[in-house]
Amino acid sequence: MKKALAVDWLDKYAGSERTIKSLESVFDFEKCYTLVNIMSKNDLKLIFDNKDIVIENTSLQYFGKYFRYFLILFPYFTREIKIDRDIDLLISSSHAVAKSVHSPDCLHISYFQARNLKYIWEEQGLYFKGIKSIFKIFIPYLQKFDLEGATKPDYIIANSNFVQDWIRKTYKRDSEVIYPPVDVADFLLSLDRSDYYVTVGRLEQYKRFDIIVQAFSGTQKKLIVIGDGSQKNYLQSIASDNIEFTGFLPKVDIINYVSKAKAFIFAGVEDFGIAPVEAQACGTPVICLGQGGTKETVLDGITGVHFDSQTTEDLLEAIEYFEQNENKFEPTAIRKNALRFSKERFEKEIKEFVEEKFAIFKNSKSLINVEAY
Repeated sequence: MKKALAVDWLDKYAGSERTIKSLESVFDFEKCYTLVNIMSKNDLKLIFDNKDIVIENTSLQYFGKYFRYFLILFPYFTREIKIDRDIDLLISSSHAVAKSVHSPDCLHISYFQARNLKYIWEEQGLYFKGIKSIFKIFIPYLQKFDLEGATKPDYIIANSNFVQDWIRKTYKRDSEVIYPPVDVADFLLSLDRSDYYVTVGRLEQYKRFDIIVQAFSGTQKKLIVIGDGSQKNYLQSIASDNIEFTGFLPKVDIINYVSKAKAFIFAGVEDFGIAPVEAQACGTPVICLGQGGTKETVLDGITGVHFDSQTTEDLLEAIEYFEQNENKFEPTAIRKNALRFSKERFEKEIKEFVEEKFAIFKNSKSLINVEAY
C-alpha cells in the first residue's frame, strides 16, 4: 500500500504539526502534498524523523512567507495539486484546504485539525475588518469552494465533538471524533504551587488574552503571560504592574511556570486546545471558557472551572469561585484527566480507524473489478 499525506502548508512547528508528526509515525508516508513549504529543515526533521520525504508544493510557493495574503486564490492553487495515480491511501491534515485535494483512485481520509477556513465562516468579523473588509466580496466564492472541498474525503475525522458538530452544521457531513495527540508525558505532575496564575499561547486577537489582562489589571493577583504575537504591545499597554510578560519561552521553562501556578487561565474558543490539557498534565487546574474544545477537556468543578461568556466579569467570578474552593481541585485527579489525550491513545485510535476503512475500500474495489470482469 502506497501512502501519501496532504497538508494545508508547512511553515512552523506548532500544535497541528504535532498531530502530523504522529500521523507520519503511524503511516510512514511516501510523499507529502502541500500548498507551500517554507518550514525550516530542523522542523521538517521533527515531523518526518529525518526521513528524506518527497514534498510537492504548488506555485503559491513563489510568494514565500507572504502566501496568506493570497487567500482568495487558494482555490486556484489547491487545484494544482495532483495526486499520483499509484497512491492507495491519502490522509489529509486540514484546517483550511487540504481536505479539498482529490483523487478518484485512492481512499481519502481527512483529519480536521480545526473548523476549516473559519475566517470565511463565523470568524469573518475578526479577519475582514478595516481596510480588509473590501475583500468580503470574495467570501461567497470561497465558501462555495470550501463546501465543494468538504465532499472530497471519503471519511472525515474531527479533533473534538465541538468540531464534529460544526462539520455537521456547515458541511452536512458525519464524522468520527478522535482527539489529537498531546505530549502529556513531558508535563510531569507537580504538588508544589506558587502564588500566581499563568496563561500561555500566541498573543493574537482571537485568543482573547485581552479579557484575561483586563480582568487581572483590576486585581492585585499576579499573572504571568507566556507567548508572543501581534497583540503583545497592546496587551502590555493595558496591563497593570501585577502582570508579567515573558515573551516566547523554551518548553522546559513553560513547564516550570505552568506546573507551579495556582491555575492556568484560558479565554479563547478553541477547536481543541492543547495548552489547557498540558496544564492539567501537571496537575494544574484550568479556569477556562466553557465553550469549544475546553468544554470537553476540562471537567467543570473537578479539573477546573468554566465561565460562561468572554467577559472580564465572568472570568473574575470564576477566579473567585476557584479561590473559595481551591482545596477541592486534586492534582492527581487533574493529571489523570489529561492522560486520556495521550499521543499513544491517538496513534492507536487513528491506526485502527484507517485500517478498518481501508479494508472496506479494498473490498469494494475488488468487487468492482470482479463485476467488470
